[in-house]
Amino acid sequence: MTSAAHPAPQPEPLWQPDSDRIAAARITRFQAWAAERYGAPAEGGYPALHRWSVAELDTFWQAVADWFDIRFSSPYEAVLADRTMPGAQWFPGATLNYAEHALRTAEDSARAETPALLHVDETHEPVEISWSELRRQVGSLAAELRALGVRPGDRVSGYLPNVPQAVTALLASAAVGAVWTSCAPDFGARSVLDRFQQVEPVVLFTVDGYRYGGKEHDRTDVVAELRRELPTLRAVVHIPLLGTPAPEGTLEWSALTSADTEPVFEQVPFDHPLWVLYSSGTTGLPKAIVQSQGGILLEHFKQLGLHCDLGPEDRFFWYTSTGWMMWNFLVSGLLTGTTVVLYDGSPGFPDTGAQWGVAERTGATLFGTSAAYVMACRKAEVHPAREHDLSRVKCVATTGSPLPPDGFRWLHDEVREDLWIASVSGGTDVCSCFAGAVPTLPVHIGELQAPCLGTDLQAWDPQGRAVTGEVGELVVTNPMPSMPIRFWNDPDGGRYRDSYFDMFPGVWRHGDWITLTDHGSVIIHGRSDSTLNRQGVRMGSADIYEVVERLPEIRESLVIGLEEPDGGYWMPLFVHLAEGAVLDESLRAKIKQAIREQLSPRHVPDEIIEAPGVPHTLTGKRIEVPVKRLLQGTALDKAVNPGSVDNLDLLRFYEDIARKRA
Repeated sequence: MTSAAHPAPQPEPLWQPDSDRIAAARITRFQAWAAERYGAPAEGGYPALHRWSVAELDTFWQAVADWFDIRFSSPYEAVLADRTMPGAQWFPGATLNYAEHALRTAEDSARAETPALLHVDETHEPVEISWSELRRQVGSLAAELRALGVRPGDRVSGYLPNVPQAVTALLASAAVGAVWTSCAPDFGARSVLDRFQQVEPVVLFTVDGYRYGGKEHDRTDVVAELRRELPTLRAVVHIPLLGTPAPEGTLEWSALTSADTEPVFEQVPFDHPLWVLYSSGTTGLPKAIVQSQGGILLEHFKQLGLHCDLGPEDRFFWYTSTGWMMWNFLVSGLLTGTTVVLYDGSPGFPDTGAQWGVAERTGATLFGTSAAYVMACRKAEVHPAREHDLSRVKCVATTGSPLPPDGFRWLHDEVREDLWIASVSGGTDVCSCFAGAVPTLPVHIGELQAPCLGTDLQAWDPQGRAVTGEVGELVVTNPMPSMPIRFWNDPDGGRYRDSYFDMFPGVWRHGDWITLTDHGSVIIHGRSDSTLNRQGVRMGSADIYEVVERLPEIRESLVIGLEEPDGGYWMPLFVHLAEGAVLDESLRAKIKQAIREQLSPRHVPDEIIEAPGVPHTLTGKRIEVPVKRLLQGTALDKAVNPGSVDNLDLLRFYEDIARKRA
């Protein structure tokens, strides 16, 4: 690792935007405009703009609101009345509506009949929903919600896949001032109830089932259980995705969305709740994270309109489900007048390269996916550019976990040399990115381009000192508008404070290890609460996975670092083998050699153990901390919330390992 005192020569970038691209980028135009109107630096490019955005936080966010023409129906008294975290007070006095901004393009007669949404399922044939049609449906549904007695602040829930009806339901809820919350239909009843029972919804939108991997999955029994176990429901709306009739006592989607009704947008305070998102909830009940209409509006305009460079000519595709914050982020593509691509189905059906086919058929200009999908394509020897016309794709963005260096190289080689690769990192907690895409900066292998505007991102050592060129805790030292206004059912704010502000009071600590490089980029090393710390050398688990999973014999891996009571340190590596592979001494030696040579001799595992699989949260993240707790002897029901795991039986394997070691 390079120390700050001896900086390495700046590496050659993998990709560099040319002068035309930099000139055309919206962030370039914004900087010139903000220099004229708000005193932003006219020279110095993105680094200067970023420094100004955190030094002059109030002015920066005022400029964002002005640039994107935020419609405040009543004026704000200040931009940031109180900077204290948690509890920052943004735009007091202002009222507005998120859905009004998301549907603004429908007011433009030249664009009203162009597609707002492109819906694709596993047949891969896109279906268009125009701006005017989306606005009409939202108007009709919002009026029906009001007729059902839904009022501002009431919760409206969706047990829905990534389909247009989910977008309509979210926007209609926001139009009314209700609080939206959703789960994907692959979640079981217990997982959904762990989430929805906390917020007590008054309306539930459901499907009868969904299609995934070429099969139909009936969910009528789960829906019946949700109806029984959610006593606050006043109405259940049936969406017949598999063609079944509406169960007794439910309302038909088509009946609620058929009227030609002008939408009425409730003007709500800036900090009025927009939606509730849930953390992965690996222990205890999932955290029910509340974000505001105004905070999300501003943050997503900045992130999508400036960082992602999206506008009316773009098509925005991100593979996601309604149970992941990226779905909410995707829907916000509507704010910038962008056509949003909704894909409902398996990412790998009928073959691993399927998502590239969706990008081709929909003319996606920004294609977002997971780092895991990129690495799966590399391993399966998919050749996207050879097999598909991807000439419209300007940017491939990845999140969910750090994109390994091999992933950067593969995208560059197999998609296009002139490809903007945006590895981004943020969290459900802010429904946005701390670091990632900047259209005017170079891309370096294995690195996120830069911290985002308005985000004072730093790496801190345990004493709370900022470090460069060294691994530190990811902290944010100033408030962001999309930070939670609160957690649901957390009246004194204790759980919220404990989640982010326990280590450094008044400073957001996210729980990731990062390095800020001397050339301004960011490297993510994985979760700091499951970080490997051997002989004082810290390393993120992501670094181990990158090396180990390059080996064709390894399907997936899980590494745990365990501080033992006697002061020792046990670091097992669990490997899920590819079909036909055998964990013999030869493969063990190969794994150890790869880690020793490509990473660090200190991080060669003490033991390599074959596992039947790697457990994940329902949003696809490897479960490291609960496995660590199991190996430390914690009982299964105390180590993990069963409703948050994709395969509970897998955890029993790790529990058995702990028993044998005890």
